[in-house]
Amino acid sequence: MRFEFYHAGLDDIPKLSLDGTVSNSVHFSHWEGNETPAEVKADTSTEIALNLISSPNRNRLTRGIDLVTNNHFDTDGVLSVWTVLTGEPALELRDELISSAEAGDFSELTSDDGVRASLTIQGPDPAGNESDSGSPLAKHLNGGAVEDDARAYELILPEVERVLTNISAYEDLWREGWERIAIAVENFENRRSSVEELDDVGLSIITLAPETFGTGGFDPTQHAMPFTAISRYARGQMFVIGTPYKKGWSYRLDYPYYSWAETVVRPRIERRNLTSMIARLNDLESSTAGRWLADGSEMASAIKFRDKAGTLGASRLRPDEVGKAVREELLARSATVA
Repeated sequence: MRFEFYHAGLDDIPKLSLDGTVSNSVHFSHWEGNETPAEVKADTSTEIALNLISSPNRNRLTRGIDLVTNNHFDTDGVLSVWTVLTGEPALELRDELISSAEAGDFSELTSDDGVRASLTIQGPDPAGNESDSGSPLAKHLNGGAVEDDARAYELILPEVERVLTNISAYEDLWREGWERIAIAVENFENRRSSVEELDDVGLSIITLAPETFGTGGFDPTQHAMPFTAISRYARGQMFVIGTPYKKGWSYRLDYPYYSWAETVVRPRIERRNLTSMIARLNDLESSTAGRWLADGSEMASAIKFRDKAGTLGASRLRPDEVGKAVREELLARSATVA
């Protein structure tokens, strides 16, 4: 097997498309619209790759194609490619591979070292301003920023096994991101942050402690949501995430972070029509500093309370009021569907 980062010159060449989906290829991907063979489907593309290399039908599934490609850079993509290139020896690191992929693509804390490995390869949580600095490992290996995804793969693929088996050697690359996650987790454990589950409608109402974001509290222009910690404690199919902000509350409504992908074990999440929910929240809102608006700017975001500048603003509604309004809308929708 050989890897070549996707480019237009590959369009007419048969290939295996790992993680992403590109034309004229056999898919081994969890991206929406994939045509991955049912017998190897899984929640992450890395697990799909593991299923492929362990399948007795591997030659049939790959159709004898030895060219592997991907069209983007992230933890799950890198690990999918590495798994197929490595073949059966990769199975010895199955747990490490899957937990790292889940951390990168779903912001899930399956294992501490899985999160640390993803922080090393990909960087911080994939949502928000903090994810814009690129791969810490690629930058380290290159001796400077890496702007080209193909170059990032070239640098990182030879390093994957060591990352998965000796993560402590890369502590300088993951420590800062890990400490932010650890603080967010500690705040949930100590009940400074909380989750209320409304199981009848699959809604999680999450309130985050200001200290999650440091001594200055939450700043929407600087801070990403701690989705890795949220995913550990919230189990709903929609999240109301509230954070104290400017004598009010900053709000966003999100689907679980895995919901953007085609999953097998994790439940498929319906992307709802939220028009009436947004109207209800705006009717209840007394703040003139912003409005509740639909938001699809991130892979799992649904609604945000935005100020006139377009950033997260300060709502005057309390979390219980927002939760009640959202629950009533979800119940009304369920009644209509029934």
